[in-house]
Amino acid sequence: MAKIKIACDSSAGLTDEEIQKYGITIIPLSVMIDGTVYVERETITNEQFPEMMKNAKSLPKTSQPPIGKFVDTFDELGADGSEVLCVTMMESISGTVHAAEQATQMTKTKVTVVDCHTTDRCMAFQILAAAKVIENGGTVEDAVAKMKEVYDHSKLYLAIDNLDNLVAGGRINKFAGTLSSLLNIKLMLEVYGGEIHVAMKGRGIKAIHKEWAKILDQMKGKKVKGIGISHVQADSEVNRLLGQLKELFPNVPVVVRETVPIIATHTGMGACCLLYYTED
Repeated sequence: MAKIKIACDSSAGLTDEEIQKYGITIIPLSVMIDGTVYVERETITNEQFPEMMKNAKSLPKTSQPPIGKFVDTFDELGADGSEVLCVTMMESISGTVHAAEQATQMTKTKVTVVDCHTTDRCMAFQILAAAKVIENGGTVEDAVAKMKEVYDHSKLYLAIDNLDNLVAGGRINKFAGTLSSLLNIKLMLEVYGGEIHVAMKGRGIKAIHKEWAKILDQMKGKKVKGIGISHVQADSEVNRLLGQLKELFPNVPVVVRETVPIIATHTGMGACCLLYYTED
């Protein structure tokens, strides 16, 4: 039976230990800051990016991996006869999945491309589940089915502290952004169906805290299997949320990390994201 190898784009919220343990290949996205291009995980780290973004003259520009990068990666991984499972972030925020799909037509390697319909640590949950299926002798089809199961039981909530980057990136119009800044409007976003949805908008941090309380209440009584917190220099909010999660789920490890540049560019400073999945 041919060996199955996993590749994914760099938005996946995997730890270095997880990448090494399962031999996962990361295909990096890039970000341009004031005319200089930086490659995620190669020439810029998640921790370095927020300060660079704060000091930039204009909003950084993100770009998906070129098709050639996917082709080279697929060729290399399949050189020994292996087939590849390539997992990408959701189509609604990046064309990465299309670059990967086009690359499958230019390589001799057998490649299955899967849009995971999410990103960050929720993407990692799916990849790790797939890796375990493959480790236990499962097929690509088995792994993809398991990913779908994990996705169906995953949640991603994202609190936006300020709307500056969403305005600058054209996600909301400038008038709405200015008005929201004056009113101290905060947003809680939720990802489902492969799309970003506004779950709540309210004035001030208390509105966010109230929404987090509702979300945590919904988690009670569920068999939570994995939790992640990703953020953009939102340490105080992270610590507050982490303390509550540890009280509720003392035996569930929480992966806390600065999110990747491509996500931080759109969410802006102070963003805080809770991601988890359950058994049922």
